[in-house]
Formats: sequence, structure tokens, C-alpha cells
Amino acid sequence: MKKFRWQLLLGLALVLLSAGVYFLHYLIFNDVHHIFIYLLGDIAFVFLEVLLVTIILDRLLHEQEKQRLRKKLNMIIGSFFSEVGYRLLKMLAQYDLKSDQMQECMTISSDWGDSKFTDLYRKLKDYSCHMDSRQHDLKELRDFLVLERVFMLNLLQNPNLLEHETFTDLLWAAFHLTEELAARSDLAQLNPPDYDHLSGDIKRVYLLLLQHWVLYLRHLKTVYPYLYSLAVRSNPVNPNSKVEFA
Repeated sequence: MKKFRWQLLLGLALVLLSAGVYFLHYLIFNDVHHIFIYLLGDIAFVFLEVLLVTIILDRLLHEQEKQRLRKKLNMIIGSFFSEVGYRLLKMLAQYDLKSDQMQECMTISSDWGDSKFTDLYRKLKDYSCHMDSRQHDLKELRDFLVLERVFMLNLLQNPNLLEHETFTDLLWAAFHLTEELAARSDLAQLNPPDYDHLSGDIKRVYLLLLQHWVLYLRHLKTVYPYLYSLAVRSNPVNPNSKVEFA
């Protein structure tokens, strides 16, 4: 309320000052016609000024800010995949009962265009994979996630991630899976309900990770083609991928 009152008083003072200057002009030159010509001209230009400043320039500045933020976010996501994401994807793929279908779906080549990445992302959004936590050593997965928990926590504290809710969802899903695995003393001897619950948690992380990896690859293809080349050759979902050129 105080802030609004201060602004009201300031506005009123500026209007009175403007009126005083116009009155002074009239006293000196005694020319009302000249005053109204410039007054109306200035008022007419105000609308163009609003158009230029608040719409065109503001949108340009906003778009530049969005591009800077997008670049920062992709740097964060890139560090995540370099440190955690690639290996985690490779580990989680071992629990996928339909891994052959996923490998075929995720066969990405160096000549892919933006439309192919968009189509693949839509497929992954609707993809129904079947994960079974009995298929591989859960202790290995737990140890890896516990080891990388501090790194992921530091990422989560980055204020830029507030603008990227879906990637934050991925980190929270990974944290939840870590806690579920760490809370069980013997991962080799679990009840069927525990295995089923862990399968659901693994599936959640796996699908979110795949979706973000596709989006990250599309970004690399556009901005950093040399990093994209390495990412395609080291495809973590394809066990037959090789970094070395054939």
C-alpha cells in the first residue's frame, strides 16, 4: 500500500511539473496554438513508443534471455549425462525386457534431422516398456546411485533448473530410486512386491532418462556437432555401439 501511494504521489508531482512548464511557456511566449501542436504530437508518439519499447524490444530481449537460459540448462544437462546419465542409461537398459525393441528404436545416426528427433521423442512419451528388477544386480545400481548422489544434489540446487521442471522430475525420480535401493539391507533376497515396486521406480527413471537424452542429442546436433558425433557412437542403449570409427 505504501509503495502504491509513493508511486501515486510521484505521478501526480510529474504531471504538475509538466503543467507548470507548459504554463511557463505560455507566460513567456503567449502562444497556446504552438503548445497544443507539440502536446498532441508528443501524445501521438507515445503509442508508437509503447509499441517499440514494450512489445518489440521487450520481446527481443526476452527471447535473448530465453536463449541464454536454454544454453545454461543444456550445459547442466550435458554435465549430468557425462557424469551420470550415460552409465545410468546403460545400467537401466539391462532391466528392460523389451531391450531389443528399444535398441531398434534408439538406433540414431549422424544424419538425423530435427523431425526424426521429434518423432522419437513422441514415441518415447507413449512407449510402454516392461522393466524387471530381477534381471540384473540391484546392488551395482544402488552403489552407483549412492556414489553419484552428491553430484545430482548439487545439480538440483542450481537455480537455473527452476525453469526446467521435466529435468528436475528426472533428478527427483533418480533420488527416489536411490533411497528405495539404499533402504533395503539385502537386495539379493527381496519379496515379490519389493521387486515389483523397484521395477516401477526403475521404469520411471529409465523413460525420463531416454526422453531427455533424445532432447539433449537434438541440441548437440544443432550446436555442437562434434559432441553429437561422439554421443551417437557411444550410444548407451545399444550394446553393439563402438566409439571407434569402422
